[in-house]
Amino acid sequence: MADERTQAPALAYSGKVVLVTGGTKGIGAGIARCFLAAGAKVVVCGRQAPEALPEAGGARAEFIAADVRELESLKALFAEIVARHGRLDVVVNNAGGAPHALADTASPRFHEGIIRLNLIAPLHVAQQANAIMQGQAGGGTIIFIGSISALRPSPGTAAYGAAKAGVVSLATSLAVEWAPKVRVLTVSPGLVRTEQSHLHFGDEAGIAAVASTIPAGRLATPEDIGNACLFMASPLASYAAGANLLVNGGGERPAFLAASNTD
Repeated sequence: MADERTQAPALAYSGKVVLVTGGTKGIGAGIARCFLAAGAKVVVCGRQAPEALPEAGGARAEFIAADVRELESLKALFAEIVARHGRLDVVVNNAGGAPHALADTASPRFHEGIIRLNLIAPLHVAQQANAIMQGQAGGGTIIFIGSISALRPSPGTAAYGAAKAGVVSLATSLAVEWAPKVRVLTVSPGLVRTEQSHLHFGDEAGIAAVASTIPAGRLATPEDIGNACLFMASPLASYAAGANLLVNGGGERPAFLAASNTD
């Protein structure tokens, strides 16, 4: 007898409700567009409404204002999602980020803020989502957006890298605590080209130079990360829990390869 997971298109999200935190720009907007194209009802949140919301497949994301760092704001966000849609199937815990700051000169308050945004806030988001999903017949999936910075040195964003390493560990623990009703996992992007890439890599020449260090020959697009999330939230990945899917184009070439003088 065929497995029931093979009976319907596994990447079709019609009737599913998806929340993408920080889904109004950058990687988050790309993730939102991918779920919209797959037929999901997508809610994005941020502190301020964007000029334009993510759109795909003739559908547009809904926006709910929320500050993921504030617990009362999160409670209001999830209550509004349930009031509008009556359920929540997938949460992509994407909101986060960090400006460049060297660890020896950044203030304790700065470091605390980075940890709060990139580790504590995602934990609170996951708690709120789990409370809803545990009460649903079909449970749900929570995807943390990690980072390559969790797995290699992150000079200039040390606290961010440490927070993302914490996220990877957190997901493994929550996957055990909340199973089998709720799957928890991580998708970790490598270098991604967004509207803010110039802040990190400079002009087009700088971006091209960085892209040349990646085996795939380019930076990821936000949709590359969105497609990974589509797969990991789908029945095709139903046995993946606590996993960390690295989406990095093959990684970054080791510096010693360029430094060596052997043929």
